[in-house]
Amino acid sequence: METHNLTYASEFHLLGFSEDPDVQPILFGLFLSMYLVTVLGNLLIFLAISCDSHLHTPMYFFLSSLSIVDICFASTMAPKMIADIPVHSRVISYVGCLTQMSFFNIFGCMDDLLLTVMAYDRFVAICHPLHYAVIMNPRLCVLLLLVCVFISLLDSLLHVLVVMQFTCFKTVEIDNFFCHPTQILNLSCSDSLIKTLVTYFLTATLGFFPISGVLFSYCKIISSILKISSSGGRYKAFSTCSSHLSVVSLFYGNGVGVYLGLAFPSSHSKGMVASLMYILVTPMLNPFIYSLRNRDIINTLMRVHRWRI
Repeated sequence: METHNLTYASEFHLLGFSEDPDVQPILFGLFLSMYLVTVLGNLLIFLAISCDSHLHTPMYFFLSSLSIVDICFASTMAPKMIADIPVHSRVISYVGCLTQMSFFNIFGCMDDLLLTVMAYDRFVAICHPLHYAVIMNPRLCVLLLLVCVFISLLDSLLHVLVVMQFTCFKTVEIDNFFCHPTQILNLSCSDSLIKTLVTYFLTATLGFFPISGVLFSYCKIISSILKISSSGGRYKAFSTCSSHLSVVSLFYGNGVGVYLGLAFPSSHSKGMVASLMYILVTPMLNPFIYSLRNRDIINTLMRVHRWRI
């Protein structure tokens, strides 16, 4: 296969969902609608939490942070994908690809770590309710958020530094609608030991440890819920973490689908759909999951609506 030195080949070519001109307007309308719902839904959750002092608690602090991260995560890839459809161009510059990859790593990692922190918050609330206010104090909440930001920036920086070491690529065609870090690394001609070590290290660190933290938290939560004597008490305790558990299942389920598709590239269309689910569908559904299952947010949204009327 022909190699391209980035001194001359300064751009990559992204693959779209369909080349059929009759399908293009449908895809444009569908993706634009999904993106707008994602932005408006998460923004509404953030504004509702910000406007209601009763929601200024650790759980809602992390939820509002997750909403902003979801907006940024979807905005990293969706606008480029939507804008390319009417102009029939899927070219992205080398610098633009690195930038997109960098922001994908930052906000994807932030999503991952915030869900882990939110699992810890639910663990403390259910397993140590009398000490919840002391343990989850505002200083710790801000510190946990800053740690998530720092680790995410470090992850992004390591990926970019590794990619910048390679100037020769097997092809300039990326089998996706955005610059996925793993695919960019796989396109490089060199079988660098550094590339392999960094890939496995980051996968283990940002995959194994967050998932382990979530699983550990929910094992303790389930154990504590089962010790509650009344069925009403068990239901109330479980309802406080059901929304988070749904979001975690959706996020990791789609995330595993994306990385399995990259590891075993058997179908181009399946990989594209898995990526779309991970990048756009999951952030779009998160506000609905939290608002439909949370009476506090529903009441706040209703009050905000009445004030505007």
